[in-house]
Amino acid sequence: MPDTALVKPGSRGHRILSVASAPDLTGRSALVTGASGGIGGAIARALHGQGCDVLLHGRRSDVLEELAGELGIPAAVAVADLADAGEVARLAERAKDVDILVANAGLPGTGDLADYTLGDADRVLDVNLRSAIHLTHALLPGMLERGRGNLVYISSIAGKTPAVGASLYAATKFGLRGFALALHEDLRERPVGVSAIFPGFIADAGLWGDTGLALPPGSGRLRTPDDVAAGVLEAIATNKAEIDVAPVLQRSGGWLTGFAPRLVAASIRAGGGERISKALAEAQRGKR
Repeated sequence: MPDTALVKPGSRGHRILSVASAPDLTGRSALVTGASGGIGGAIARALHGQGCDVLLHGRRSDVLEELAGELGIPAAVAVADLADAGEVARLAERAKDVDILVANAGLPGTGDLADYTLGDADRVLDVNLRSAIHLTHALLPGMLERGRGNLVYISSIAGKTPAVGASLYAATKFGLRGFALALHEDLRERPVGVSAIFPGFIADAGLWGDTGLALPPGSGRLRTPDDVAAGVLEAIATNKAEIDVAPVLQRSGGWLTGFAPRLVAASIRAGGGERISKALAEAQRGKR
């Protein structure tokens, strides 16, 4: 097994996921969407470090080629716009033999819904949710036929809590959570694992990395892209339905939302959630 030490997410500090418990992915292959971003790149490196062949998807070919050069053969690059159903289908055809799908690609959906054109809103829905469903629909039959596979979806803590000022983003991430949970149950007696990962604010990457803001006092330690990557490896190793990668305060919102969603939303507003959402929306306006 590759000699790799891994940070296990979901803790107050850094616990080490032992080499013995990390999955040996030698001889397996994976498609990682959104690999040109910081989180996607960390996931690709973690998979490759465990012996997995990786197909790197994104829209920025220069970033993907640099990452593929870093990883070396057999890493490969696939450029596609996931808002285009035809390009999603072509990506699925190229990736039809992979053992692992990590649906990580995402667009920001922060800000008031009225600030979006319908076309912009559709792009968020297409990339964040519909493309993951389409890729799953295309790749799952082959996994079942081969008798092995893992489907891993990168959702967000915003997929568990009422994200103030981000109704569109929350819709896609709640949707991805529901899809993954139901699919996990559908496949519970089958040889394909299904897991959803729920990152909170991630340092220097993802949507939070665009803002340059500090977390509100008492929010806990920012998690890192490597924490998310460790969560993906844990999902593959354990087939856990859900894995949180966030401090306790952010995770607690997800625990309480089912009982008192309005209380959680009020707590988010009181903690500066509206200010943070406005900063996120402004920083990410050019990425819609």
